[in-house]
Amino acid sequence: MWCIFMVIYFMVPLGTTHGVFQSRRSINPEANMNISQIISYWGYPDEKYDIVTEDGYILGLYRIPYGKTNNNNSAQRLVVYLQHGLLTSASSWISNLPNNSLGFVLADAGYDVWMGNSRGSTWSRKHKYLKTNSKEFWAFSFDEMAKYDLPASIDFVLKQTGQEEIFYIGHSQGTTIAFIAFSTFPKIAERIKIFFALAPVFSIKHTKCPLLKMAYKLKSIIKAFSGDEDFLPKTSFNKFVGSKLCPLPIFNKICVGNLFMIYGYDQKNLNMTTSPSYDVTNMEVPTATWNGERDLLADPEDVETLRSEIKNHFYHKTISYYNHIDFLFGMDAYDQVYREIIDIIQVNL
Repeated sequence: MWCIFMVIYFMVPLGTTHGVFQSRRSINPEANMNISQIISYWGYPDEKYDIVTEDGYILGLYRIPYGKTNNNNSAQRLVVYLQHGLLTSASSWISNLPNNSLGFVLADAGYDVWMGNSRGSTWSRKHKYLKTNSKEFWAFSFDEMAKYDLPASIDFVLKQTGQEEIFYIGHSQGTTIAFIAFSTFPKIAERIKIFFALAPVFSIKHTKCPLLKMAYKLKSIIKAFSGDEDFLPKTSFNKFVGSKLCPLPIFNKICVGNLFMIYGYDQKNLNMTTSPSYDVTNMEVPTATWNGERDLLADPEDVETLRSEIKNHFYHKTISYYNHIDFLFGMDAYDQVYREIIDIIQVNL
């Protein structure tokens, strides 16, 4: 039991620290950078905004207005908005090399790239009057992210750019809150030109993720340790484990193994209360989906059920060897996914 809890506890620092998958002792220089620093590190322009939701949460919104090969900053570009997955942040879109990080790839393809951060994630932990360590601050779920976070972020982007529509790309939780928002709030849905859903999660009825199932059964024990505040906080100890211990050969396989227990195994391609019911059939947004057969979280059977309920679904691709995070860190993510996204956008200009 304790072993299970520790695996869950270490999940975030192992999965989000850039140096996790290195077998050598050197530390990736990006490991301790914030999003703006990472963007600048690779030579791209960056902008950062703090936006306030209707219920007072302050969200970090990041922008790459143009790429290194399209640096005419006076030109108006089509907006592509990226929303991260569960327990991660906008950094997941720029954590790979520039030629294989979707945020950079889209910027170099000529788009105005915006990356959102849901409340409670690393770069969205402020509130107008609630303290971050208070029970009240953490009293939210996917519902609030869909009801407040997405509308605030999308409205800001539209006003800032003068655009009437945007292209939306979500991964994992980023698809969950989009399905909720786009099927519930028509004013938001009508501003979305196309919804690209990577490893879409709308139901976990058939999930094969062992840790997710165990976490549900042990929720009272986990809550006893995490309380009503931040779950899996980013601490100095977690950072030490992710950046110092995991790169060591003796710990590397253990760290990677723990990550695969959650998302599905694919080492060769990896670059080192009950919720309310929503009716997705109400969503009118044109939608394209990609999923992986080895995904333990977005189970293929659940994805197939979801696809059948999406009214305006026009494209789908299943990648036989992909797991949940290959869509972000797979070495062939550009060829398998990103290039297709760009092609679809170009056809729908």
